[in-house]
Amino acid sequence: MSTSPTLAAPANDKAALKRSISNTLKGSAGNLVEWYDVYVYSVFAVYFESQFFSAADKNSTIYVWAIFAATFLMRPIGAWYFGRFADRYGRRLALTVSVSMMAACSFLIALTPTANTIGGWAALILLFARLLQGFATGGEYGTSATYMSEAAIPGRRGFLSSFHYVTLVGGHVLAQLTLFTMLLFWDKPEISAWGWRIAFGIGGLAAIVVFWLRRSMDESLGEDSIEAAREGRAKASGSMYELFVNQWRPLLLCFLITAGGTVAFYTYSVNGPKMIQSAFAGTDVMTGTLINLGVLTFLMVLQPIGGWLSDIVGRKSLLVFFGVGGVLYSWYLITELPNQHDPLIAFLTLALGFVILTGYTSINAVVKAELFPTHVRALGVGFGYALANSLFGGTAPLLYQGALKTDRVGDFAIYVTAIIAVSLVVYMFFLNNHGPNYLDGTRK
Repeated sequence: MSTSPTLAAPANDKAALKRSISNTLKGSAGNLVEWYDVYVYSVFAVYFESQFFSAADKNSTIYVWAIFAATFLMRPIGAWYFGRFADRYGRRLALTVSVSMMAACSFLIALTPTANTIGGWAALILLFARLLQGFATGGEYGTSATYMSEAAIPGRRGFLSSFHYVTLVGGHVLAQLTLFTMLLFWDKPEISAWGWRIAFGIGGLAAIVVFWLRRSMDESLGEDSIEAAREGRAKASGSMYELFVNQWRPLLLCFLITAGGTVAFYTYSVNGPKMIQSAFAGTDVMTGTLINLGVLTFLMVLQPIGGWLSDIVGRKSLLVFFGVGGVLYSWYLITELPNQHDPLIAFLTLALGFVILTGYTSINAVVKAELFPTHVRALGVGFGYALANSLFGGTAPLLYQGALKTDRVGDFAIYVTAIIAVSLVVYMFFLNNHGPNYLDGTRK
């Protein structure tokens, strides 16, 4: 159940470093495309909403975000299926299958007839495609986080594994860039009529390219482990029984570490840009889109810096920074950002939130990977994340929209702050900065 010998070379081996960087880039490319497919929905929701629901329906916006939230229900199932698969038959194959599924669903959404043509079937097809994408994403997160953490060499794990969120945020940046480019040439009615289809089609085409890239990645799961699974000897590998009976402590830690981070991530990086988009909708749509593009690019660039710092000062230090900052700043961000109509102030308000958020996002993959032994790592990381992500992350945009309609934004801010506070307690009292861990082989 060891990692592949090709990925376990000494940290001072230049060939090993080169190979580690190559595998990181290939894994990152797939992650980038998959998360573009996830975020193109949230970025273009305001444009395709009228194509799937009646324009006269006052609840259409709620329905669109309810579908967004519903996809998160599939993530624990996808995490179980792909995590079990990856722990038994290899990370590379699991990642190749998941990106193929994302491509198919993006094409399906791009080609779906409108509600004016097929009525309620349009919304049902959208829901079906997004549920399958949620299933694929559930497998993508845990497996890619595991792969990129295993592929990174000791001493640089924080920095190299941070590219997991560079590409995750990068998917959002690409979705925003796609919208910005369209706005340069087309007006909102044109984007609403057919432009959004191009955006989804781009995701499908890019996923096909990544399919071929992932086939050339090194496998990070040892050949002995894969062979044992094929022969039926690795019964504990990817086992839910093993996870819940013998690894329940790291699973619980993974869930609690994720809870505050994921509610902050979706509140800051999904709701935040929507707040800016709404604030500038009546004056200058291009300005709002440009602010979002710039601030999300800033978040993306911050990730390697956070990962590099964690290799020096430890993972716990960054998580505590995020927890304290999130507790103190979330109220201001949620209640004041929608009222900022000055472009610079709006940018800085969200940018400060992203600095705080980086304390979690830049290192969360490696922190979780360090909790689990190899034979259940992809399943443990993916399932623990997916449960918390489904409960607290995916529901954040829907809850915020509900809070807006009922004039209870303050209650939503309290909710977000409370979840972050719970995770902060875990960061402070249940994690170590430089303790033994499974990933480095210092814990058995």
